[in-house]
Parts: sequence; structure tokens; C-alpha cells
Amino acid sequence: MNKAVTDGIDLMPPAFSDGLSVWSSQDGLAGQATYQDAPNAALVAGDADFGECLEIFKTDSVQQLRYTEQTAITPGCYLRVSARVKLVGGNRPSVRIAAYPLTNGGAEATMPTTGDAVFLETYGEVYEVSAIVGQGARGGVDLVWAQNVAGAHFGLDLIGDNNCSVRIESIVIEDATSNFLRNLMDWVDVRDYGAVGDGVTDDTDAFYAADAASAGRDLLVPEGEFYIGSELTLDARVRFTGKIAHSSPGRVALTHNYNYDTYLDAFQDEQVALERALGALYAFTDHDSLDLCGRQIRLTRPVDVHAAVGDRDTFGNRRAIRNGYLEAASSSAWNEATATSSASYDSAKPLELTDVVNVAQIEQGSLVEGTGVGREVYVREVDIPNAKLILSQPLYAAAGTQTYSFTRFRYMLDYSGFTSINRQCLMQIEFLCNRRASAVMLAQSGTAWHIHDCWFVRPKDRAITSIGEGCNGISIESNEFLSPDGDQDVGQRTSIAFNTNKNDMKIRNNRAVQFLHFAVVAGGGHLFVGNHWWQGDNAGEGAARSAGVVLTNKNVKTVFTGNYCDNAFIELTDEHNANTTNDNPYGNLTITGNIFTCSDVLRSFTYIRIAPIGANRYIDGISVTGNAFKTIGGDIIQRVDDVDTDRGTLDPTRTRGVTFTGNVYENVVIRTQNPAAVPYTKFGSATTWTVPTAGRLPFGLRALTVDGVSPTYAINSGWDGRLPRVAVKQGSSADAIGLTWSEPVGGGVIVHVRCDLHS
Repeated sequence: MNKAVTDGIDLMPPAFSDGLSVWSSQDGLAGQATYQDAPNAALVAGDADFGECLEIFKTDSVQQLRYTEQTAITPGCYLRVSARVKLVGGNRPSVRIAAYPLTNGGAEATMPTTGDAVFLETYGEVYEVSAIVGQGARGGVDLVWAQNVAGAHFGLDLIGDNNCSVRIESIVIEDATSNFLRNLMDWVDVRDYGAVGDGVTDDTDAFYAADAASAGRDLLVPEGEFYIGSELTLDARVRFTGKIAHSSPGRVALTHNYNYDTYLDAFQDEQVALERALGALYAFTDHDSLDLCGRQIRLTRPVDVHAAVGDRDTFGNRRAIRNGYLEAASSSAWNEATATSSASYDSAKPLELTDVVNVAQIEQGSLVEGTGVGREVYVREVDIPNAKLILSQPLYAAAGTQTYSFTRFRYMLDYSGFTSINRQCLMQIEFLCNRRASAVMLAQSGTAWHIHDCWFVRPKDRAITSIGEGCNGISIESNEFLSPDGDQDVGQRTSIAFNTNKNDMKIRNNRAVQFLHFAVVAGGGHLFVGNHWWQGDNAGEGAARSAGVVLTNKNVKTVFTGNYCDNAFIELTDEHNANTTNDNPYGNLTITGNIFTCSDVLRSFTYIRIAPIGANRYIDGISVTGNAFKTIGGDIIQRVDDVDTDRGTLDPTRTRGVTFTGNVYENVVIRTQNPAAVPYTKFGSATTWTVPTAGRLPFGLRALTVDGVSPTYAINSGWDGRLPRVAVKQGSSADAIGLTWSEPVGGGVIVHVRCDLHS
């Protein structure tokens, strides 16, 4: 760059021969003395070296020479001021370039004003003195001035001995910017605006000044470490050779080229770059997403997203993080924290533990375990002043006071510090947890998260954890979940792909391999569509299996459609309910068009299980239709459904709304149906027939109603055509039907039996 060329600026002062009235013997200011008619100055017409020149006889300790016109100082422009001089008589002085700088308001600027002095040792020898002036602290710049310098009066000083005569050819002022900047420059260097880059000096203002002057050009951050002492938002595209100091406390928002690569260039540390980029994502609205640029980002500690943002506890706008690869590197920062503590529980306050001993040792987000605690109960909040914990779910059978254990897993992306955050998207991210870290912890509350097309590879404990209501309306779709303990038998596994606490989940097209559970789900209104969870092992014949999906509330209002449940089962229970005497039914569950497969299992293995808590619970509203139940590998199972009575029982006399039809079975002994079309043949003649259902009714329930009796071939002994009276709940298990005819008959019928009452 050259101002004379690009902007048409004439930097050169006039020749001395044009008159000495523009050459001051003081600072160059208006009204000060000039060398016009001065007794110690004269023009020399024919010097052998200089031609026409100025000769000054030095009489002052600092003999000044200043151009009375002000030369403008422009950020990014560097001026070289020079003069050729020679000593022609008297003592031997020194010569230096000198200036009088002025601020924008016209006041004297307190800045360096003189360059290096040159001693005139030899009479008649031509010496050149020069100095580079500019507003950037670059190597080779002699006079580094601040941004508030607008111009200066340039010239030189004669210093040292008096009573000597010095001839000066001319004062030359020229643009030296090309010595520092590229000839074809599409960027603005922050050093030109006062940035120092020593890691200590606050360069925030210099960055802002350079950004304001960029005018469509890129902002260049050269070699150095630049400390940013306050929040910084740059609109220009930024190029980094140097870096921003990690100790910089302010948020750095690089809005033009906002992506992970830019932050990696800026901070030159993978983890710090991600944290700083996230801090900016939740601070401005120029971008709705952070592109990780396909990078593999090694994390040595959990990313506390709330701490990275720093100045807000809630966020409601859509934000997305996408297209990258997060890897948990070896580090003790992933070690989980454990604590045990005595606490009290009152079912009247179902989400509180009170009188918690040493409550400060318990971390928010810890998994709670103890007698009467259901699966996936977490500490949502820690109230230290009141020695109280707020839980994610109620406890179903906790003692008044007991000792609990608390385990805090470590997550690669941890949002738990937010009280509420909505509409967040994680897309096309691979979480390579390496059995060191868990993947994602959601905020305390929030709605409509989308986690799509991600890979969760061997999360140490959990892939996705909800510690409160942050999962409300979440969509988890087209993800791959790979277990960390798939090489262990099912009975030794502890990992869980995800849990939720609130309503309206959409779980679609995911694949989960060999977790203890694919999902532990509270709330209701959920859709499970097109997922495949496989939980088998190599333990051989009779191996244990675990629930693929655990539904922890009675009335779940949930649909399973088109899923592949492989060596696992669906469990409906009520372990997130402090009121175990609540008489609401288990149900509102639809299981339609799914594939169920198992191998190497006990004959007693089943695919759909109800695990009631409390005595005499009942069912209302379960539909199991159009599913395929298959046992492979030469194994046979007895049935596909059952009731786990470890913690409670069902009252079979109150069952309503059960449909179990249109399913297909392979290597299943008893083909569950409701209504069940039970064929029966009576050889000989009898007035009373007992028709067994042979266990066909779902969940071992009783025969409560009969939809009809249909003869299949002729009833003998002169049957008069009258149908028999029907008696329900017959036999030792109350699952048989009694038929009483008007006379002794024999023959065949089909009895349409139901385990549920008509509404």
C-alpha cells in the first residue's frame, strides 16, 4: 500500500528553496518562529553533494527544524521520515529525526518524538538520518504511536555541541507501509491499530479499531498472544497466525466466519476452542449453529456448557451443534464422583430428600441409589443452605430415613447448569467416549431438543441423561448407540443409552447394541418407531436378558411401532411414583407391528412384562397387535408375556381394554390372544363342559367374559339348538369357561373368551 498512489496524498514537504517560512525553529505550530530571515539559517545554492540546500548554524542545545504543515497519521500506514546532512564547520553535533504529534483534538500527544541520533564525526561526509513512524508495534518501527494521534509536524533536531554549521539537503516523508504489509493487501492487521500481542496488554480496543476499519477486508491477527480483557465481537472475517490468550476473560464472538475451525485457529487448543465457540453460540443471533467442520476434537475434561456461556441460566432460541467428532482423551477429569449420605424422605413431598447429611459433598446431576429408589433417579438441584436435594423422580418405597449413594458421571457436553434451555439440536456428531466419559447431560428443564444422526460410541455410563424436565418433547432420531460393556454378560452390564422424565418423546430409527437398557422412560405420550435394540450376549443357553425399554409410569400413553426388540423385553412398571396406593391402572400402551426375536434364553423368557408395585393393581388399555414373535437357534419359549410379581400383584378381576390379536409366533408354545378363540371338543355326552384356555389369555389373567360360543360341528344326541349357559372364571386358575347345556351332549365348539371386562 502507498498513500501517494492509492489515495493521491502528497506527503513530501516543499524544497527549502521554495521558502523557509514553512520551516519552524520550534514545534511547527502556527505563530511560532520560522527560519525565514533567521540569522543562523541560509540557503546554499550550489553544494557539491546536495545542490541547493539549507545551512543552519547551531546555537541552541536542541536546534529544532519542523515542517509547519501537519502530516496526517493513518492507522495501517507507516511513514519514513529521513534527511541527508553533512557537517561543514565548527564543533561536531548529532542529528535525529523529530516530530511534534497531535491528537484528534489538536492537543499535543504524549508519545515518543525522536528517532535515533547520528553523530556527525567527519567533516564533509554525507550522513542519512531516518525514523519509521506508525501506529503498530512492529519490528523496525521507531516511533510507535497510539490510535488517538491524528497528525504530526516532522523535521529534525541538531543536538550536542553548539557553534557548528550543518547543511541539510531536504526533509523526505514517504509511505513505508509496503515494508510491513503485502503489496496486494486484502486484510487489516490488528497491530496497525495498537495491538501488542504480549499476552498481558489488553488488546481489545485495538481489535475493535481494526474491525471498524476493515471495510470488507479480513482482519489479520499476526504472531503473538493477544489478551482480550472484555467481551469482543468482530464483524470482519478473521485470520489467525497468532492466538488469543486463554486467560482472556471476555466472550469472543467471531461472527463472520463463525465455525469451529476459526476458534481453533484463534485459541490453538481443541478443548478451549470448543468451549469458546459454544460461549459465543449462546450469546449472539448471527448464527443458529456451530459447525464443527468435520473435526476430531479431543476433550480432556467435560465441557460445562453453562460455564462456557457464563452469563445466562436460560436460553430459548434454536441452536445447533453439528458435523464433528468429539473424543474423550485420557484424563482423570473423567473420573466419576461418589458420595454416601443419610437423608429423609416423605412421600407427601415426592421430589425432595431432606436433612441430607454433608449435602455439599453431593453434586448436582448425581445418580441416586438406595432402597425404594427406581432406576434413573437423579439429583436435579442441590440446596445447601436447607440441606435438601431436589430429585428428578419420586421414590416408590423409600424409608423415612436411610443412607443413599450418589454417583456423578462425567459428560462430554454437560448442560445441567442451565435451569432451562429449549430447541437445541445435536446433529451428525460422533461422541467417541472410549469407556471414559458419558456423552450428553440435558438441562434441568427445556423442550423440543433434537438429537439426530449421531453416534454414541462406548459411553462409560450413559449416552444421554435427563436430570429433570429438559427432555420434554425431545426427538432422538437415527442415532447409533454402542455399549461400553457389550463384551460382558447381560447380568454384569450397567450402561444405559438414555433416560427421560417428561412427556412426548419421539424415539425413531435408532440402533442400540448391548446396553443394560436402551431406554428408561418416565412420563407419557411417547412414540417409539423403527428402532432396533439388541441386548444379547455369548453366555449361552439360559442366559439372562434385560429390559430394552423400561416404562416407569402406569398410564404411559405410548406407542411402539415397527421396532426390532432383539433379546430384550418391554417392561411396564410404576417405580417413579411415591404413592404406591394409587389405584390408577397400568395401560394406555400400544405395541403394533414390531419384531421380537430371542435366542439362547430360558424357556421362561418373555417379551412384554408388567411389573406392578403394590398389591392388586390392574390393567386398562393394552393393545398388542400385528407383531412377530420369534425364537431362533432351536430354542423354545413358553409365552411372550408375563407379570413380574417381585414388588406387587395384579387384580385379574378388574382388567379392561386388553387387545392381543393378529400376532404371529414361531417356537412359542402358548400363543397369547385376547379375545381368545378357544376350540374344544367333547367326546361322549355331558351336560357341563369345562373349556380350558390353556394359558392363552394375556399376563396369566382370568377368563372374565365370553363374546360367543360357536359350534364347529354337529352337537350330538339330538341337540335342540339352544346354546349353553356360560360360566366364567372356572378352574383352579379361574381362566377356564364352563358351558352348561340343557341336556347331555357332545361335539365341538369355539369359545371366544376375554380376560377383560366390557366397559
